[in-house]
Amino acid sequence: MLFSSYVFILVFLPVTLLGFSVCSQHGKTASLLWLLIASFVFYGYWNPIHLPLIATSILINFQLGRWLILRQEPTIRRLCLLAGVVLNLGLISYFKYCGFFADMLASISGQPVAFEKLVLPLGISFFTFQQLAYLVDAWQGRVRQYTLLEYAFLVMFFPHLIAGPIVQHTDLLTQLEGQKRRRQLRADDLSIGVVIFVIGLFKKVVIADSCAPYANQVFDAAATGSQLAVVQAWVGMLAYTLQLYFDFSGYSDMAIGLGRMFSFKLPLNFNSPYQATSIVDFWRRWHMTLSRFLRDYLYIPLGGSRGGAYRRYFNLLVTMTLGGLWHGAGWTFVLWGLLHGIYLCVNHGWSSLTNRWGWSAERSVVWRGMSWLLTMACVMAGWVLFRSDSLNTAVSLWVSLAGCDAGALAEPVAQASTVLLLMLGLLACTVALPNTQQLLAAYEPSSDWSTARKFMSDIPSWLKWTAWQPSAARGVLMSFVFVFAITLLTRVREFLYFQF
Repeated sequence: MLFSSYVFILVFLPVTLLGFSVCSQHGKTASLLWLLIASFVFYGYWNPIHLPLIATSILINFQLGRWLILRQEPTIRRLCLLAGVVLNLGLISYFKYCGFFADMLASISGQPVAFEKLVLPLGISFFTFQQLAYLVDAWQGRVRQYTLLEYAFLVMFFPHLIAGPIVQHTDLLTQLEGQKRRRQLRADDLSIGVVIFVIGLFKKVVIADSCAPYANQVFDAAATGSQLAVVQAWVGMLAYTLQLYFDFSGYSDMAIGLGRMFSFKLPLNFNSPYQATSIVDFWRRWHMTLSRFLRDYLYIPLGGSRGGAYRRYFNLLVTMTLGGLWHGAGWTFVLWGLLHGIYLCVNHGWSSLTNRWGWSAERSVVWRGMSWLLTMACVMAGWVLFRSDSLNTAVSLWVSLAGCDAGALAEPVAQASTVLLLMLGLLACTVALPNTQQLLAAYEPSSDWSTARKFMSDIPSWLKWTAWQPSAARGVLMSFVFVFAITLLTRVREFLYFQF
C-alpha cells in the first residue's frame, strides 16, 4: 500500500486514526495492539503471502534478543548472536541476492544455473537491518527487556516499515517509557503530522513523478544504444537526480508526518543533501539512518579509523561497497558503492593534507562554491551508474554528458534545452530553500532533534517568513496543496526506495 494512494489516504489512514483514538481510551496496550494490527494489514495489502515470513522473523529475533538480555553464559550469548546474524543475513541473501550470485556463477562457469526468480518481500532490506541492530545492541547490553508487543510494534510500525528510516529501539520504544500512552489523539501532534505529510506528498506526487518521464526516456534510450545529444543526456541525469531527491525526501517527510500523527517521533533521514560541500557532508545528510547503521555496525567493528590511514581507507571501501550491494543485487549498485568509497577516501585524504598544511581556504565563499560544484558533479555521475541497468548504459551516458558523442550533437535539442533550464531551477531550489525540518523546527519534528539541530543550519533571514506557524492563510495553502496532489494520484509511481 503506497502512502501516495487513494486507498491509503482516504481509507486506511482515517480508519487507523479513528481506531487509535478509540483504543487509546483503554491504555497503552490497546493502542499499541491496534497499531500493530493496522501495520500487518498495511504490509499484507500488497502481498499477504509474506505476512508469515515477517511474523516468524519477528518471533525468532525477539526470542534471540530476550536470551541475549537475560542469559549470562558467554557461550550461549555468542551462539544467540551468531544465530541472529546468520538468520537475518541468510533471509535477505536468499530473497535478494540468490539470483545475483546464480548469474555470477553461471558467467564464471559458462554453464546456466537454474534458479527461479523470487518475489522480493517488501521492506526486507529495512526490517532485517533493524533487527540485526537490535540483536547487536542486546549483545552489548544496551537494550532493556521489552514485551513481544513492544518489539513487534518497533519492527512493524507502518510509517517506517517499507522504506525506512531504519528505526532502532532508542528511536521509538523509549518514547513509551515512564508514561502512560496518551489516551486520545493530540490535536497539536495531529496537525503537525498532517503538515509534514502534505509537504512530503507534494514533493512525491507533483515534483518527483513529474521528473520521472524525462529520466526514464533518456536512460531507456541509452540502454538501447541510441545516440543522445549532450543536452538530452544532461536532462536525463538532472531529471533522475531530482526525481530521486524529491522521491526520497517526500517519502521521509511522509513517514515522519505519519508517525507524528500518532504522537511518535521518527528519526531524521534526509537533510538537504544537495547543499553538501563534500562527499563526507553528503553522507551525513543522505539516508542518514543507513549511514548511521553502516558506521555503527560495519565500519566501526571493522576497525574504523583505528590502525592508520590505509586501514581506514580499506574499511571505508568495504563499508561503502557493501552499502551499494544493500541497495540492489546488481553490479551497478556494487560499483556505485565502491565509487562512493573512493570518493570518501579522497575526501578524507584531502582533509588530512589541508589540516597538515594549516590551510583554511575552504571557509571562503569562492572555495565553498567550488567544493559544492565538485561534490554535485561526483554525486550526479554516481547517480548515472546507480540508475543504469548495466555498466554499458552508464558509460554511454557518461560519454554523451561529456559531449564526446559527435554523431548526436547535431540533433535538435530545443525542447531539451527548455527542460534543462527547468531542472536547473529545481536544483537551485534544493540548495537555496529550507527543508521541511527547518520549516517545522519550532515543533521538534524528529526523535533525534536535539542532535540534528547541531548540524542543521537556521533558515536565512530573508526566508524567516517561511517558518511554520498556525494561521488561517497557511491552513488554506496546505488544503490547496493537498487537493492538488490528490488530483494527480492517478499517475503516481512507487517510491524508488521500494525497489531496494
